[in-house]
Amino acid sequence: MTLRLDHLVILVHDLEAAMRDYRALGFRVTPGGVHADGLTHNALIPLADGCYLELIAFVDPDDPRDNLWGWRRHLAAGGGLIDYCLASDDLEADVARMRARGLNVNGPSEGGRLRPDGTQLRWRSAQIWQTGRALPFLIQDLTPRDWRVPAGEAAQHANGVVGVREVVIAVADLARVATLFAAMSDLRAAPIISDARLEAQRAAFHLDEQCIVFAEPAAPHSPLQHHLQRAGVGPFEAVLLAEDRPRLLDTRLTHGARLRIG
Repeated sequence: MTLRLDHLVILVHDLEAAMRDYRALGFRVTPGGVHADGLTHNALIPLADGCYLELIAFVDPDDPRDNLWGWRRHLAAGGGLIDYCLASDDLEADVARMRARGLNVNGPSEGGRLRPDGTQLRWRSAQIWQTGRALPFLIQDLTPRDWRVPAGEAAQHANGVVGVREVVIAVADLARVATLFAAMSDLRAAPIISDARLEAQRAAFHLDEQCIVFAEPAAPHSPLQHHLQRAGVGPFEAVLLAEDRPRLLDTRLTHGARLRIG
C-alpha cells in the first residue's frame, strides 16, 4: 500500500475574499471551479512538493444542503483547516485491505469538478468514519492528476513556500487513533512522545517528505484542548516548508486556518 499526502482542505465563507487574502500572504492561487454536486467551489494553492492547499466554499452560504463530507457544519465553528486527503494508486484494493483490518470505510464513490476552462475532472474517493476527522479521506484520479493540480509556475510562490512539512491532527484518544492510522497506512506504529510546544503527547508517521502527527493535549492550557472544544477532532495545524523565519501566518488572512512557517 502506497499512500501519500494529496491536499489539505481549508473551508472559507467567501472564496473570492479568501483568494485575495492568500495572494496578499504571497501565495499564487489558481481558481479551481465548481464540484459535481453544485454545492461547493474551490481554488488551489499547488506546492512544489506535489501537495496543495484547497480553499473551498459553499456556492450559496444560505443553502442548508450539505455535501458528501458534511463540511457545512464546520462553518459555525469558523471553518479553517478542516480535513486532509491521501492519494491512492489503487483505491479499490486499498479500501478492501482497510476493511479487512476492521476499518469502517465508505466508498469508493465518484466525484468531479468542472474547471473554469471547461475541463471536466473525475476521481474516486473514500472516507473512514471511525474517528471523526482524525483519519484522512482518500482519492484516486480517473483523469490525469495534472488536470486537477496544476504544477510549474502555479506552484511558485512569492513567500517561498515549497511544501508541507507536517500536519498536526488534534485527537482525544491518541493510542487508538495511532493504531488505526498504522492499520490503514501500512506503516509501523509510531512511538508516543511529549511535545513541549503544544503541551501534548504525539505520534508521528512519515509519508515520503511529509509527516502526519496525531497529538492529544496533556495539559488544560494546551492549544489542542481549546481546538477540541471548539472544532472537535481533526486537523489543527499545518507546518509549511519555506526558507524564511518560523512564524504563524495571520489567521485573519488565512480565514481561520492555522498555517505555520517552520
